[in-house]
Amino acid sequence: MSLKVEDLEDQSKYREMIQIPNSDLVPFVFDYLKRKSGLMYLYWGFCMLFLCIALFVRINIEGHFIFRRIFLHTILGLVVFPVVLIPVHELLHIIPYYLTGARKIRIGMDLKQYMFYVTAHRHVAGKRQFSLVAWFPFLFVSTGLIIMILFLPGLWKWSLSLLLFAHCTMCAGDIALLNFYEVNRGKRIYTWDDADKKTAYFYEEI
Repeated sequence: MSLKVEDLEDQSKYREMIQIPNSDLVPFVFDYLKRKSGLMYLYWGFCMLFLCIALFVRINIEGHFIFRRIFLHTILGLVVFPVVLIPVHELLHIIPYYLTGARKIRIGMDLKQYMFYVTAHRHVAGKRQFSLVAWFPFLFVSTGLIIMILFLPGLWKWSLSLLLFAHCTMCAGDIALLNFYEVNRGKRIYTWDDADKKTAYFYEEI
């Protein structure tokens, strides 16, 4: 039987660890991106790998295309495609949420913090479900882009390899939240969002 928010309010069984208002999410993300863990080494390793792929592609197209076309695809890969990918990334969070039982799912944004997010209002998620929701866009988009980089011609390899790296950096917020679990590994943690108050709550089982 899945837990409800009311179950977590039983102080004999659960303890509130932290509340994260959306207004404090960016400082929280930067804090947990700096905390060392195996997960963070893995994430920074992916960032470096994808950057190396982009540099390898750039070296291999040198001399084959005029600068104007290379510059155009640079703008596509670093600016245009990442902006277009933002709603796709957020929609990809919805799929595992929905498949694992969440229904009151909302997409929000905070332009002051350049932040977009998905919440499942008053839906309690354990570590396994939260990890699936957080990892899904990274794995889906990265796999798709790598396949396209392998099979599309030169300049598209360049713009899409830049997008691969850019999207990896765009996943920093998801990885930081996962690192909260990693830093507190050994604890059974549950989370839920209040979409009206724009606040995320994390509880541990006592």
